Amino acid sequence: MVPLWAKHYDPGVPLTVSPADRSVPWLLVDAARNRPNTPALVFFGKTTTYRSFREQVLRLSRALRELGVAKGDRVATLLPNSPQLAVTYHAVLNLGAVAVLMNPLFSPKEIAFQLQDSESSLLVALDHLMPKVEEVAREVSLREIIVTGLADALPWPLSWIYPLKARWQGLPTGFTPGPGRRRYRDLLKAAPLDEPPVPEPHDMALLQYTGGTTGTPKAAVLTHANLMANVAQCNAWLPMVRYGAERMIGLIPYFHVFGLTVCLNWPLSQAVSILVLPKFDIKVFLKALRKYRPTVLPGVPTLFVALINHPELPSIDFSELWLCISGSAPLPQEVRDRFEALTNCTIVEGYGLTEASPATHFNPLRSARPPGSIGLPFPSTAAKIMDGETGERELPPGEVGELVIQGPQVMQEYWRRPEDTVLTMRDGWLFTGDLAYMDENGYFYIVDRKKDMIINSGFKVFPREVEEVLYQHPQVQEAVVFGVPDAYRGEVVKAVIVPRPGDRPLPEEIKEFLKPRLAEYKQPRYIEFRDELPKTFVGKVLRRVLREETMIQLQAASPAAPPPP
Repeated sequence: MVPLWAKHYDPGVPLTVSPADRSVPWLLVDAARNRPNTPALVFFGKTTTYRSFREQVLRLSRALRELGVAKGDRVATLLPNSPQLAVTYHAVLNLGAVAVLMNPLFSPKEIAFQLQDSESSLLVALDHLMPKVEEVAREVSLREIIVTGLADALPWPLSWIYPLKARWQGLPTGFTPGPGRRRYRDLLKAAPLDEPPVPEPHDMALLQYTGGTTGTPKAAVLTHANLMANVAQCNAWLPMVRYGAERMIGLIPYFHVFGLTVCLNWPLSQAVSILVLPKFDIKVFLKALRKYRPTVLPGVPTLFVALINHPELPSIDFSELWLCISGSAPLPQEVRDRFEALTNCTIVEGYGLTEASPATHFNPLRSARPPGSIGLPFPSTAAKIMDGETGERELPPGEVGELVIQGPQVMQEYWRRPEDTVLTMRDGWLFTGDLAYMDENGYFYIVDRKKDMIINSGFKVFPREVEEVLYQHPQVQEAVVFGVPDAYRGEVVKAVIVPRPGDRPLPEEIKEFLKPRLAEYKQPRYIEFRDELPKTFVGKVLRRVLREETMIQLQAASPAAPPPP
């Protein structure tokens, strides 16, 4: 039976993709063979070709094997986007070991948790982070710690200047080898490993921890077949990509599964040249846009918000940029429209989650892109809406329920958490926890996270709906909405707003703007203005943190419940 959404696929997009028959390291093997002299990684002016990239991977593979890394071992990294992270990831997978990519902004407690939970035996870390690593090393069992600095990947004279600047800024630099402590650059002196990649498609490739914005992170077990299926689905969705001719800015962190797939795994399958950026700095990013002139730009909504509000954007030449990809969080329609008007480049919004490697839906590039839609299920992906109470009854088009997904990119299980696996994986379907609906044409729309839904006097309020209206206000740059307890109504709506530069609107002005656009129970009772919003490294707003801060403020201001109006 042909699914409802298939008729809206772009021409040339197939209904299915073939099952993965090779592992992730073969992406680099093929690119190095087919495009050896094409720039693979460009890092602050230093270019690594695909041939050199592959050679570094083979050298590090041999060094790691001599350190005892074997198939199935977990190897952790604590690195920002950098050539070292890309090389380490591929070297680990090349040996059949399992990558555990950690956020370099983690606290020592968070680092210790993931090292212990994954039982990682080896860690590759940035020299700036060694004080945290040394603190953690006393608590966990690590056989080896390998240390690198950003200077290891910089061209001369930046490789000499950067450590001086870092020390002037008070950042730890340098490293003295010792027992269980080695220099990354020394390991690259090993002879290349002259053997084919070890893993098979069914082998575990990645322990990818959930974002942790709502509680203790869990690790999704993702196999090589899962990751390769998502690469194949991306390629099927975008048949117009030119092999060996595209240029991309790789800003989204590789330790986030969206960044790993869209900014590393998938580009390698197309021999894309990747400009690697370790963090978002608007001046550096704009300079990169001008100099590098990317053809493909993956980003998160906060990136596109920052760009449309920057005065330099209209002066940048976007004539070679033909594809922008937005993921990780909902993209407000107002932001999409303004960016496309300024750049004449299409933003394709998609949807995914850690447990699905991550992409499951994307809007077509040439067919309809209904406002607010996450698009259509990928080839070989099935999706449906189940009732939110029991999860046992499939809902018809137009009704809101929980989005569930089935496909070759879906994880095997949660790492050593059988109870959580049973709750999330039911009869082969992944229950996402997202409230959504499907329209009569097969396009899907995320309404909100089940846990983020606000119940005001028995009425359901979806934060995204309120946020979409707030973004229409001419003085609102960013907005996030969440529920706070109320003795009379159960919950009421609060909005935290970052205004655009210039005059800051009054809360009363925002409320007047919302009155004709939202039902009364959806309108914020509390409005707070801030200069910035707390975000994860990938740019996702930490709604939980804002809610916790609000709870503390409310308790301090009025311990007793306010009377009903």
